[in-house]
Amino acid sequence: MIGYVTMGTNDLPRATAYYDALFKSIGVGRFLEEDNYFVAWSPGQNAPGVSVTIPFNQEAATVGNGNMVALYLETPEQVDAFYQKALELGGTDEGQPGFRPPEANKGFYAGYFRDLDGNKLNAFCMVE
Repeated sequence: MIGYVTMGTNDLPRATAYYDALFKSIGVGRFLEEDNYFVAWSPGQNAPGVSVTIPFNQEAATVGNGNMVALYLETPEQVDAFYQKALELGGTDEGQPGFRPPEANKGFYAGYFRDLDGNKLNAFCMVE
């Protein structure tokens, strides 16, 4: 059920160098990345992963800011339904379902939301 865990950083080059080396020690490499913003590591496309990011809101990364729980689902339709259910239950929108980057028509598809306590989550799938 868990897809990946995201942690905030204030120094992406330093964080990526650290995690590149750390994960290389167990044979895990980079899985996804956006220059100057986000890097993720995983043993495979369908395996759980870990990522670091500059917080989307451009505030300083602190404990909790930049952290997010990502839940792996199989299809964009499942992502859409899960996201809608989260909002129906009182969650708030943090990014409607769609491809990231938005102009893509395959790859990373996700919807972002916050729970009732303000914890950030997303549901995602990979589309070939």
